[in-house]
Amino acid sequence: MNKTVENYLLEGCGRCPLGGTPDCKVHKWIQELKLLRKIVLECGLTEECKWGIPCYTFQNSNVLLVSAFKDYCAISFFKGSLLNDTEEILEKPGKNSQATRLIKFKNIEKVKEIEAEIKTFIYEAIEVEKAGLKVNFKKNPEPIPEELKKKFAGDQMLKSAFEALTPGRQRGYIIHFSAPKQSKTRESRIEKSVGKILNGEGLHDKYTRKNKTSP
Repeated sequence: MNKTVENYLLEGCGRCPLGGTPDCKVHKWIQELKLLRKIVLECGLTEECKWGIPCYTFQNSNVLLVSAFKDYCAISFFKGSLLNDTEEILEKPGKNSQATRLIKFKNIEKVKEIEAEIKTFIYEAIEVEKAGLKVNFKKNPEPIPEELKKKFAGDQMLKSAFEALTPGRQRGYIIHFSAPKQSKTRESRIEKSVGKILNGEGLHDKYTRKNKTSP
């Protein structure tokens, strides 16, 4: 897995077979990612690399991520639900997301257009950490296995990708992961499904690497 932000911008996160190749999704959004990185650093956050992607912290607390997805790049706030969003700029990564909020970008013009608003969100997120505010989580409607909870705790990117799946796909994975009686088997099933989840696919979807020819 990638361990530096500089390397992330060059070769991607290193979490899928496309890392280090021209098809890596990071390369599609490189201008937007670099500008977002510049904006975040101007706000005084500490830059780290966690889960293979750029993570920005305040006094060792995670504040936000800057990352690339297949159809967009984004800045994701860990406690985005606590931020003041009167203009409704922030989005939930998935229907059941309770804390994380993100802003999606599909071109550099949008980053430039709302740069002031991005900085306002960042400064407010810093104040949230200073105040020690916490998100009050509601009980999840689906019984997530403990092994998956532990995986999410150490991998925010995977958690966000899972939350972005349709409820049906989430349920399919949860049932699949929960079925084995032994914890090691449950952990193994989760590990084998990480790539599909990060790619936005359901349990039974076929992996769709770029192999289609143009008409």
